[in-house]
Amino acid sequence: MASMERALLSVSDKTGLVDFARFLHEQSVELISTGGTLKALKDAGVPATAIEDYTGFPEMMGGRVKTLHPRIHGGILAMRENETHLAAMREHDIPPIDMVIVNLYPFAATIAREDVQFPEAVEMIDIGGPTLLRAAAKNHAHTVVVCDPADYNRIQTQMQAGDITADLKRELAGKVFNHTAAYDAMIAGYFNEQADNRFPENLTLTYRRVQSLRYGENPHQQAAFYRPALDMEKEKRRNLQGIEQLQGKELSFNNLLDTGAAVRCVMSLPRPGAVIIKHLNPCGAAVVADSKLTFKDALKDTELNDAFLRARACDPVSAFGGIIAVPTELDEETARSIAENFAEVVVAPAFSAGALEVLGAKKNLRLLRIQDAARFFKQVQEVRSIPGGVLYQDYDFTIAPQSDWKVVTEKQPDAETLHPCRSGAGAAFAGCG
Repeated sequence: MASMERALLSVSDKTGLVDFARFLHEQSVELISTGGTLKALKDAGVPATAIEDYTGFPEMMGGRVKTLHPRIHGGILAMRENETHLAAMREHDIPPIDMVIVNLYPFAATIAREDVQFPEAVEMIDIGGPTLLRAAAKNHAHTVVVCDPADYNRIQTQMQAGDITADLKRELAGKVFNHTAAYDAMIAGYFNEQADNRFPENLTLTYRRVQSLRYGENPHQQAAFYRPALDMEKEKRRNLQGIEQLQGKELSFNNLLDTGAAVRCVMSLPRPGAVIIKHLNPCGAAVVADSKLTFKDALKDTELNDAFLRARACDPVSAFGGIIAVPTELDEETARSIAENFAEVVVAPAFSAGALEVLGAKKNLRLLRIQDAARFFKQVQEVRSIPGGVLYQDYDFTIAPQSDWKVVTEKQPDAETLHPCRSGAGAAFAGCG
């Protein structure tokens, strides 16, 4: 193994830290550490040098200044084959730092709290951490950089085999720049939100990969599913799952695309009901019969089933193999109606035990549970791609009351045309109740 003399460790996420640090110590690597990381190592009996003892300069300003020092960054950034760099290191007593193990203050987790105050959020903006990571990533050929505890085992395995490969060093460096870019995008988004700057000059959004997909819209396209990072942090705090697949085949790109359209459509209805989507278009949509029913009201089994049957009656042929969405718990009776025909996906905030038993017989049918669907899908803005760029706009969930409607034709619609269901003539029309 190539000589590794020294590593700097400063982490918020201490998963796997002690075991990895102990391994490095056993490889005769000197460990330099800070604050809570140093305490965790010493409590576990792993020797480490405090950063202030290493630099000869005290930590100050409540921890805002501790690693921003030439003895740290010179050791990280020095190019070992550059004689000028080596001479500077000798002149200023700057030992090389061969590995940097850092992850950042939990800014996203902090602003995900509903009670967070602006000054507290500001203090969770990490300065030293991103600086260390970026410096090591720039000089990755000489300084191994680690920002994710999930990579400890891979590094340890390669060290035990002889040396860390150039490919892994480059991969880890790229991971760092993705990580710091996402971190800064999260901060920018928070400040834009505080200033009500919804359409900044430079649009920076941060998403986390939820899953890789077998392929995209067509088999020759690669694809993955990402979700807004802040939404995922909020769900973690509230112990919510977000989108949870309960059964069925692996989701495809088109399944997810149509599922999104189905849930947005069903949540935009004026009352609870059911929607069936095929290729991004509703082939059926209907609400329950009681015009006074709201999303907060409890549904009887017969009401949701009636809405689903009406939605299916809109276009029974296109409904075959569609995506079905309901905004309330799916009951057994509605599940039996769904099971009469082939469907790709059924999505709901919850499924009754009876519904799960009925639909469980269809092993390939994908069942998706979306907890807190109203919040989950009512994001503030949406992004759409076009050739050459993206469009960014507010989501439209507005339901205009009839008092705001304007008739622009000479012929005025009569009551039956405006409300065909009230006459009993249009039970299969979308929105009938």
